[in-house]
Amino acid sequence: MRTILAIAVMAALAGCATPVQVGDSRARGPVTGAAGGASAQGASPQLERCDRPLGTVAVVEDTTQDWYLILTSQYQLPATTPLLRLMIQQSNCFIVVDRGRAMNQMRGERELQRSGELRGGSNFGQGQMVAADYALTPSIQFAQQTGGGAAGAIAGRINPLLGAVAGSMRRVDAATTLLLTDNRSGVQVAAAEGVASKTDVNMGVFLAGSGAAGGVGGWNRTPEGRVISGAFMDAYNQMVRAARNYTAQTMGDRGLGTGGRLEVDGARQAQQAANAGMTLREAQQRLKDLGYYTGTVDGVTGPRTQDALRRFQADNGISQTGTLTPPTIRALRGDN
Repeated sequence: MRTILAIAVMAALAGCATPVQVGDSRARGPVTGAAGGASAQGASPQLERCDRPLGTVAVVEDTTQDWYLILTSQYQLPATTPLLRLMIQQSNCFIVVDRGRAMNQMRGERELQRSGELRGGSNFGQGQMVAADYALTPSIQFAQQTGGGAAGAIAGRINPLLGAVAGSMRRVDAATTLLLTDNRSGVQVAAAEGVASKTDVNMGVFLAGSGAAGGVGGWNRTPEGRVISGAFMDAYNQMVRAARNYTAQTMGDRGLGTGGRLEVDGARQAQQAANAGMTLREAQQRLKDLGYYTGTVDGVTGPRTQDALRRFQADNGISQTGTLTPPTIRALRGDN
């Protein structure tokens, strides 16, 4: 009788026509709404906002990574780029520049301008595109579901209805990362991890792979989509908070990319010598001619070479570093 009643209720509901709920808040996920310039409509109150942008940014999604293949095939979710670009513009913390498929359209318009096909005054000349100061690279560390199954079996021993509910409960967890790279130097200036979770009771199809999550709306139509987008918002918020208090990493007395502090023995002085036009072998020979060096002229630094350099530097009023510094090279050459 219960089964017959349930079937009857479902049939009655199936026959009811309901109007389309435009803008239904129940269909919205963490990242939703709209953005126009610096203004935002319907943005999540949890999203960080900035009074002034920190620079221009392009979202760069690596579609060859395993996480992307899982996202689009197993979870049947769309690319992360539109989601992230909406979130970034709503925040006003960066100005988004397009480096995706729209670039082909821009090139096409400029080609039409060069061919003379566009109307006069179309203003598609050179020098108008804005540089992307930064590149934002997203990745998904994991997105998994737990619950159901065993929980439903255990609860079912106590009460069949409770077992059915417990068996349909799923908890979805996700973790994402965002990397922000300076496009001029290639230096990573910020990185953040974000996490999110959601517990649902779904008596029907829940897991990805059902075909229900395809298309642009997939981010808000499935638990996986909502949780992953929430994790991206968490990562983005943390990255923005860190960027507001940004302090550039510095090598102190060394410029970036000119050699780290974990250098191989003699590498720095060999490079200094090469930059100044004198090899270490030439310096050893000159030190030997002057009576400072008694070892083998082999171009390899060692205790004898360092000792000879220090004694020569001391006699010539040069800082005693034991390395082939530019002042030392000038003195070895006899330059004034």
